Amino acid sequence: MAFFGLFEASISLFCFLIFYYFLIKKHSGYIKKTLFQSYPWDWPVLGMLPALVMWFNRMEDAIWILEKSNLTFLFKGPWFTRMDLLFTVDPANIHHILSSNFSNYIKGPEMREIFDVYGDAIFNSDGELWKNLRMSSQVMLNHQGFQNYTMSITTSKLKDVFLPLFSRFSEEGTVVDLQDVFRRLMFDITLVAVTGSDPQSLSIEMPDVEFVKSFVDAGDSVAYRHVIPRFLWKLQNRMGLGQEKKRIEAGATFDRICAKFIFAKRQEIRSQGIDHDHGHSNGECEDFLTYFIKLDTGKYKLLKPNDDKFLRDTIVSFIVAGRDTTSTALTWFFGLLSENPNVEAKIRHEINTNLPKTTTSTQERPWSATDHTEFLNKLVYLHAALYEAMRLYPPIPFERKSPIKSDVLPSGHKISANSNIIIPIYALGRMKSVWGEDAWEFKPERWISETGGLRHEPSSKFLAFHSGPRTCSGKHLAMTTMKTIVVEILQNYDIKLVKGHKIEPKPRLSLHMKHGLRVTLTKRFTA
Repeated sequence: MAFFGLFEASISLFCFLIFYYFLIKKHSGYIKKTLFQSYPWDWPVLGMLPALVMWFNRMEDAIWILEKSNLTFLFKGPWFTRMDLLFTVDPANIHHILSSNFSNYIKGPEMREIFDVYGDAIFNSDGELWKNLRMSSQVMLNHQGFQNYTMSITTSKLKDVFLPLFSRFSEEGTVVDLQDVFRRLMFDITLVAVTGSDPQSLSIEMPDVEFVKSFVDAGDSVAYRHVIPRFLWKLQNRMGLGQEKKRIEAGATFDRICAKFIFAKRQEIRSQGIDHDHGHSNGECEDFLTYFIKLDTGKYKLLKPNDDKFLRDTIVSFIVAGRDTTSTALTWFFGLLSENPNVEAKIRHEINTNLPKTTTSTQERPWSATDHTEFLNKLVYLHAALYEAMRLYPPIPFERKSPIKSDVLPSGHKISANSNIIIPIYALGRMKSVWGEDAWEFKPERWISETGGLRHEPSSKFLAFHSGPRTCSGKHLAMTTMKTIVVEILQNYDIKLVKGHKIEPKPRLSLHMKHGLRVTLTKRFTA
């Protein structure tokens, strides 16, 4: 039986490679014009895999198919590969999966295997382990002391590094890749908040950072595992080839660098003479690693603060959550502003209107944390514009789920146990049947109510911060961080997109820009 399974898998692989080379590689223009702008063909042996390969870099085709399929589409994978997938952007289905029937829909063992480079991270855990990780994380994320600590890190990094760097770039007329800058900024901020250590990746030298590269390689390998048969990436993993080689090297880098952070932090805690379980509930000026090392295991029985692997997985997962999502959202926000100067003008007007009259710049403010929060809360249009950017370009472009038991979705589709469901969040934000005929337009006004406040949209429509019990615990902190960064930039600089620079998405684990965001900066002078 094992022999026949391997034989069938080999035949599938051989046919796919022949198809890919001769049809897609050699005749990609014809393929795009004929085969994939209509309903995907279910090929013998290959199923619809050729369409999925094309969709991976042409998401507009997938969006068209979903609209034509009444928001839910069954993808047939190659024979013998267990790659059948149900794609849905139906808000009723999404609410059913992520909220009302939450307990039946888990990440599942297959996803944990695909994401294994991250270990037992909160975003790929299920059951009691996930509950323990979420509850313990919420204590820190919702604690005012930690929020103040994180904002102190952010404002210091902006004042001491970010703005001086921008000043130099503007004086020298340097072309800047904002995507790279935001990723470095958020990596530095996140690593300080998580470990207390500043990697200083954002500097005039813009140094290559091994730890950063490992996150890029890990993310690419995870995306790769989603679009090729399992047996193939398993084979590559065993042989140490291609993306799997990069994944193995990334995992080793995670292990080595996190071990240094953990060792140094344990030494620091011992030198301070702090009892292992003392002070954990306070969260005052503590980084995440300190908090988890001193965690009270009586409250969270499945967490293991004495286990270095648990701490390693915690460090990695929070860096992924803090760095990639926020930097990606900021990049697309400024990319959209460059194409919509009217929106930028409205945001600047809102900032200036609500800025205390005694200051001409947010850098001059002698504000308390409360004053700063009150100021940011008044920036309703900015909040709406950030939401709108994340609606069109969600930092995490898809969500994956698997049912424990068979089920029937509100759309009428029957779901078998252990099958795979994909919610393409990027496509969801562009569904005209969900958001209206102007779904593809960047229109912050759709988030403003008749009374001038923020309009509520169900999270089953707007999934940038997920939905249901897994709704992002750091949502408030992320929005506060982004607003703070945007205000500082717009108050001090004009940003202009380099002529001819093409903005387009690169669909991976996070929705990065394929060519970065190349801009020039001009210093603003206030009277």
